Amino acid sequence: MAVIDGTQRRHSVPANILRGSLGNLIEWYDFYVFAAFATYFGATFFDEADQISNTLNTLGVFAVGFFMRPLGGWLFGRIADRMGRRFALTLSVLMMAAGALIIVLSPGRSTIGVLAPVLLLVARLLQGLSVGGEYGSSATYMSEVATRNRRGFYSSFQYVTLVGGQVLALIVQLVLQGFLTDDQLTAWGWRIAFAIGAVAAVTVLWLRRGMDESITPDQLEATRLGTAADQPGTLSALTGHWKPFLIVFGLTMGGTTAFYTYTTYMQSFMINTSGIPKRTVTWVNFAALLIFMVLQPVYGAISDRIGRKPVLIFFGVGGVVATWPIMLTLSRTSSPVGAFFLMMVALLIVLGYTSINAIVKAELFPRQVRALGVGLAYGIANALFGGTAPYIGTWFASIGHPAYFYSYVTVMIAISLAVYIWAFRNKGATHLDLEQGHAYADSNARA
Repeated sequence: MAVIDGTQRRHSVPANILRGSLGNLIEWYDFYVFAAFATYFGATFFDEADQISNTLNTLGVFAVGFFMRPLGGWLFGRIADRMGRRFALTLSVLMMAAGALIIVLSPGRSTIGVLAPVLLLVARLLQGLSVGGEYGSSATYMSEVATRNRRGFYSSFQYVTLVGGQVLALIVQLVLQGFLTDDQLTAWGWRIAFAIGAVAAVTVLWLRRGMDESITPDQLEATRLGTAADQPGTLSALTGHWKPFLIVFGLTMGGTTAFYTYTTYMQSFMINTSGIPKRTVTWVNFAALLIFMVLQPVYGAISDRIGRKPVLIFFGVGGVVATWPIMLTLSRTSSPVGAFFLMMVALLIVLGYTSINAIVKAELFPRQVRALGVGLAYGIANALFGGTAPYIGTWFASIGHPAYFYSYVTVMIAISLAVYIWAFRNKGATHLDLEQGHAYADSNARA
């Protein structure tokens, strides 16, 4: 049994990463299957004849779920810092499954009236709380169990599984589209997708119960003995780290806006603005996201060699320069091949953020407030800018000004670019370096 940083490990680093990331995959599958099937089940809960109105209502509920993320970041960050990462991660996936089960079993508006959208909203709030807690806890866990000189590579698997959840949702959608008609999918077929996520939680629970803990029993015991002002996981302890908190918020703004624009929003954009058929759009999104998922560790490994800052700046500059041309051209094309290449170019740029954002944020905080600091700052930024991006984009399109959204995304990325330039020193010592050894010690020695 290996001992790393004072903590006994029953499993290797890849085995722990696998256990943590597979649970992450199911969480994000449950979360994204909502957006993937939004154009099918909107009429069940909102009873609107107009597809645009249905999509807006459904994406509105999707966005509201994001506003539970700061609360989830605080709640699960506190649990993870005080009771351990494994406990918090196990609890979060069970909460996600409960939300999926509510959606599966909820009657439609024609049966229970206004209670139908209320139940849908409750389920999304529950899932938003879960995902808000999942991000900070999993980012912290995967960063802490990784070997010091491969933190970028290993932590990138958070977005491998996060995007993998989207890919899995699209695979389920493709299979259901192959066996069911559009009328059947609209009437009841969409429920199958949510049922798959709920059932998968049993396997996830078993996997996460077997993970190694990344902090020692002595560190957990210290949380019970400390004063209210210095106990790990408390907001009072976090006040001493307001600067990294603001940095996480700032670096997340542009990244989360771009990510949800080119992943979640792209389906409804291609259908409603580009005029590409639903089933074709599903294939386009599936192919692009599959490549996007596979490339996450490549960018993460690059950051282990050249540092995190150049990779972030690549995203920032690319996003500012390319967002307008990509979105404008995409709005004017009805070619599935053209749409795929445009989406792929955008995602190759966004990779500069997604592949390393988990490790960059985790490195900014000391262990006793790491899960809380990462989860809460990310949750607030994600609620304000990530979850609202699909709704804002659809709304601008509905009033005849889709180009306003292109400018909005560009401005958000530009703000984050300023943070990347001024708030980071490339290969500088971080809190994780002080705790577990410098990530770039070997390269610095050679230099």
